[in-house]
Amino acid sequence: MAKKQNFISVFFNGLIVENPVFGLMLGMCPTLGITTAASNGIGMGLATTAVLVCANLLISLLRNFIPEKVRIPSFIVIIASFVTMIDLFMKAYLPALSSSLGMYIPLIVVNCIIFARAESFAFKNPPLLSIADGLGMGLGFTFAITLLSIIREALGAGTIFGMNVMPASYQPMAIMVQVPGGFVTLGLLLIAVNGIRKLIEKKSARKEAA
Repeated sequence: MAKKQNFISVFFNGLIVENPVFGLMLGMCPTLGITTAASNGIGMGLATTAVLVCANLLISLLRNFIPEKVRIPSFIVIIASFVTMIDLFMKAYLPALSSSLGMYIPLIVVNCIIFARAESFAFKNPPLLSIADGLGMGLGFTFAITLLSIIREALGAGTIFGMNVMPASYQPMAIMVQVPGGFVTLGLLLIAVNGIRKLIEKKSARKEAA
């Protein structure tokens, strides 16, 4: 019998259990491309979250009216509309961040996370659960890329959110703000996250056995 879903369970599923980066390995292009500064990570994550929530909600509301044969083009139009709104908003009110993220904001349109949730969740579930899914997945993505950004910025520039956090004698590791540094940092984080998950699973299994 399938487990009944509610707002909280769906939200935490995206935030922790099926984290887009650490669990599903989705959205790797922005994850590796923009995570050289903590401000980039949180900016990109929140922009993606806004698009996820709005697109999930609208797709869920229209799911009974969108013909099966044209669902993908319909998703593209809906997602692209919200991405355009976010892009224009950032250019108007956050020009420095918009310039730093560059082409990655328009490329949210083809982000695998958003298409995956539209297809596998929002098109099959009611609006409230779709909002929970968008929030969970979006904030899970935001947490993952912000954590990655903080580590890369701290080691690669000696700063976090532009503020010095390393001693004056620290020599920044230039590779950390380059693509190879992104791969290495992500790989180490994945090892750590999977290790923690296995420990939690073992503890849960022991408790159940006891």
